[in-house]
Amino acid sequence: MARILYIQTSGTDTPERLYAPFVLAMTARATDMDADIYFMIKGVTVVKKGAAEGIQVGNFPKLSEMRDQAIAAGAKIYICEQSTQLLGMTRGDFIEEGQVVGALTLNDLAVDADAVITF
Repeated sequence: MARILYIQTSGTDTPERLYAPFVLAMTARATDMDADIYFMIKGVTVVKKGAAEGIQVGNFPKLSEMRDQAIAAGAKIYICEQSTQLLGMTRGDFIEEGQVVGALTLNDLAVDADAVITF
C-alpha cells in the first residue's frame, strides 16, 4: 500500500494554509493509501486542544471538522516534540489523537513514505 507523509509547518496565524493536509489525507485514505500528518515548528499550534475549533476560512467547514474527518478516515497525527519545547508547550496541550514524537520519527516516516508533501 502506498504511503504519503504530509508535513505541516504553518500555524494558526496562517489559517488558509491549514486545510490542505487534512483534505489530502482524507483523499489518500479514500483511495486506500496510508496518510500521516506530521506537525512541526508553528504547525504544532494547529493540533493544540481547542485551536482548530475557532478556525474557519471561506465556505469551508471549521478546521476541527476537517481534522476529525481525516482522523476518522484513518490519518495518523504526529506532533514534533522539539517544536513543542521550542514554543513552550507541554504534551497535555494537544488533541488526544495526536502522538508527540521525536525527530527520529519524522526521519523514519519520510524514509518509509512514497511521497512527502510540505505545507
